[in-house]
Amino acid sequence: MSTSPGAGPAPLGLAGIIRLGLVQTALGAIVVLTTSTLNRVMVVEFALPAVLPGALVGIHYAVQILRPRWGYGSDTGGRLTPWIVGGMGILALSGAAAAAGTALVGTSPIAGVAIAMLAFLGIGVGVGAAGTSLLVLLAKRVHPDRRAAAATIVWVMMIGGFIVTAGAAGQLLDPFSPARLVTVASVVSVIAFSLTLVAVWGVEGPAVPKRNPVSTSAGAPEATFREALAQVWAEPEARHFAVFVFVSMLAYSAQDLILEPFAGTVFGFTPGESTKLAGVQHTGVLIGMTVVGIAGSGRLGKRLGSMRGWAIGGCLASAVALTTLALGSLHGPGWPLRACVMALGVTNGAYAVAAIGSMMGLASRGRESREGVRMGLWGAAQAIAFGLGGFAGTLASDVARAFLGSPVDAYATVFALEALLFVASALLAARVHPSRIEETAIEMAQGGASLAPAEARR
Repeated sequence: MSTSPGAGPAPLGLAGIIRLGLVQTALGAIVVLTTSTLNRVMVVEFALPAVLPGALVGIHYAVQILRPRWGYGSDTGGRLTPWIVGGMGILALSGAAAAAGTALVGTSPIAGVAIAMLAFLGIGVGVGAAGTSLLVLLAKRVHPDRRAAAATIVWVMMIGGFIVTAGAAGQLLDPFSPARLVTVASVVSVIAFSLTLVAVWGVEGPAVPKRNPVSTSAGAPEATFREALAQVWAEPEARHFAVFVFVSMLAYSAQDLILEPFAGTVFGFTPGESTKLAGVQHTGVLIGMTVVGIAGSGRLGKRLGSMRGWAIGGCLASAVALTTLALGSLHGPGWPLRACVMALGVTNGAYAVAAIGSMMGLASRGRESREGVRMGLWGAAQAIAFGLGGFAGTLASDVARAFLGSPVDAYATVFALEALLFVASALLAARVHPSRIEETAIEMAQGGASLAPAEARR
């Protein structure tokens, strides 16, 4: 429903946001199966070195450096739904292929690994293409007052996809066999793709003619991808936000692979207890996401601050929580570890939703018809940071242990460094001022004309 002939469809209501959240649920279902279940099967059932699944997951992150290119494709194509559906199609096929490659490793290691490598490459392409376009669609169709709630809904639904798939697949995979693995992965992929088709049907609405096509000047041909990326990178706020996303996500992901070993080494937790500790952290993440989703929406959001403010606060609070873990490492048994981990989860969840909400808000600010490139740039920064974060955290732990000679001091050092990264992230977030984008016209590369930002014309 449009308010005028040239206007776009009305902002999405709760039902529309939930429908797009189902795409995240579907995406999460396939990703958790390929990055978690297949990881365990390779290492435990087939006794392969852990570096192999680690490298495969690294491939899936590395290929997402191409997110800006996929975003450019959605910008020039004018519609986002084909990119979401196409990306999920590639992801579904690749998820099933990854399971097939893993199953083949037991009898034909070289062929199995080769298939798995190609499949994880496809997984990265699918996640990047579908995920980038989904966020752009949310940014375009969700009213600013609802962006915090929308970010919370879609990410909680993605986590729901993790939980439901992990539980259901865990039941269906026993007793384990390679054939059963392929069957379960294929069924999950088919269900996820079908859910995506139903979820996106009719949500985007009819194509709206661009008021200012992607071009370098009036009457000039469309800008190439390199030109479009250069134009976005030339926007100070887009550039500052990309750096913020990279540094903060590096800090966010760096503790993923060291938290459970830390609990076992310093506090003597059993494997079961450390796994439950991870559950405490995830519960905290959901609480933090929900709190910011409610507090940052509607009238309450106007009273309690912007997404930028919540992002800064979330980073600083995460730094405090990590500092308590560093102190706990030095203190040892008797320290309220579970409470500290819960606090870390809550603050991380608050930061994550605020960062995503800020991303949605900034995507449409600046040169028009660059939402996809902008979102792709930030998505690439996030993916690269996630890929490096886990490795960097474990490497820093090993290096600190080698130099300090004590695992206790090593963990304390790493947590303190992560806290400093979050403080740096807060300072970077403070440099991003949306008002500057609205107040400054963007000079076109040719012809000397000036393009008013899309947000300033609304």
